[in-house]
Amino acid sequence: MQIIPEVFEVPVTQVALKVRKKQRGKEQYEAQAAKNQRIEVRENGLRFWVNLTDYLDTGLFLDHRDTRQLVRDLAKGKDFLNLFSYTGSASVYAAAGQAKSTTSVDMSNTYLSWAEDNMHLNGFVSGQHRYVRANCIEWLQQAIEDDKRYGLIFLDPPTFSNSSRMEGVFDIQRDHVALIKQAAALLTIDGELIFSTNRRDFELDTDALSQLTIDDISVTTIPRDFERNKKIHRCWRIKLAV
Repeated sequence: MQIIPEVFEVPVTQVALKVRKKQRGKEQYEAQAAKNQRIEVRENGLRFWVNLTDYLDTGLFLDHRDTRQLVRDLAKGKDFLNLFSYTGSASVYAAAGQAKSTTSVDMSNTYLSWAEDNMHLNGFVSGQHRYVRANCIEWLQQAIEDDKRYGLIFLDPPTFSNSSRMEGVFDIQRDHVALIKQAAALLTIDGELIFSTNRRDFELDTDALSQLTIDDISVTTIPRDFERNKKIHRCWRIKLAV
């Protein structure tokens, strides 16, 4: 923290420091401030709002920028579903890739509003872009019953959640098989699911998912500035077995 302002020639007051601690038991990450100071940043020609003070995370996970670019590359003409959408950055990329429609699902009104702001910042304001406040697990069950279909789905769930807005506790290692199967049930015949997790010790249960075609693309989705930490995230492309 002493060297960074010197190297980048910026005032100390314009450097933000966050400390990520391991959460235990019923602990949850909470808002750290309420300054509401948003900054516009650009990534691959797209624009996003970030907040460096109020939350542990800024609103844009930098290690996923290549994954988001993959979404843009695959989205043309497809109905895109963004589960656990957070601030909707993947939806922005899908819209930029000429997706037929985007649906962003998250439990947080704050993040859904942020996602809509990000979309509007890039000029995506039409009714083909939807924002749904819902527990993704419950929403998936209803979507299956309603026979919804999507050509491209991005699934990047939290590692762990005991949010007061959902029943029980979500654990990605324990619950990923059911979650992936539910999401895959919404794919069109030629559709594709991109699944990612940042759990360091995660193991995908390929035996339980043997009815799906799975390709581990983790290495190709980690940007060069994150290569020193190969476990920053894991990522797979998943399709229905033909």
